[in-house]
Amino acid sequence: MTPTLTVSDEVRALVPGFTHLAVEARGLVNGPSDATSSALLDEAVRRLTDHLGGRTPDQDPHVAAWRSAYSAFGAKPSRTRNSAEALARRALTEAGLPRINRLVDAYNAVSVAHLIPVGGEDLGRIQGGMRLVRATGEEPFVTVAGGEDTVEHPEPGEVVWCDEAGVTCRRWNWRQGPRTRIDEDTTDALFLLESLAPMSRDALLAAGAELAGSLRKVSPGARITVLDPA
Repeated sequence: MTPTLTVSDEVRALVPGFTHLAVEARGLVNGPSDATSSALLDEAVRRLTDHLGGRTPDQDPHVAAWRSAYSAFGAKPSRTRNSAEALARRALTEAGLPRINRLVDAYNAVSVAHLIPVGGEDLGRIQGGMRLVRATGEEPFVTVAGGEDTVEHPEPGEVVWCDEAGVTCRRWNWRQGPRTRIDEDTTDALFLLESLAPMSRDALLAAGAELAGSLRKVSPGARITVLDPA
């Protein structure tokens, strides 16, 4: 069953025009990065380079909108970058994009090619519904520091994704927690594409359709459902 995705009225008021699209995938077979997933990443970097035409990622209108959204809840967008900008900046360096595993490579490629934040959650590890809210500052965020699990807390007013167990991603789409992340044991997953104006609904749908196609390439036989934007 697909978890309920809820965006709080406080977040809607803070950043009008936010839209998300979910892609549900069942029966996935993940594994180490391979030639197929690497080719998706390489093609994404080529498309990003062509799209920017010598500009930096923060000069793209959609990335600029995300920087404004981060500023609206008190984050410093040049220090804590949204996931799309962070990936794009890395893609343009000599180091290039990391190879994580086939599923993560697939959604990272879509993020870079479309300059849109994309996240992936293991459906078997999500507890209850998922909510995008402004934090009270008391919610637990389990992460890893020095090789050991540690609990952090978001800043009051910070925009976070959370489920019944706590925060799953801090600062909207800045840092995902390890509890729900996709790894090589993942078989069922939920991918979330997040857009702001000026990205159009059609552009968001195109990114979602591309992700569905990429997931079928890296995991043939998976059952993919693209849900309506909300």
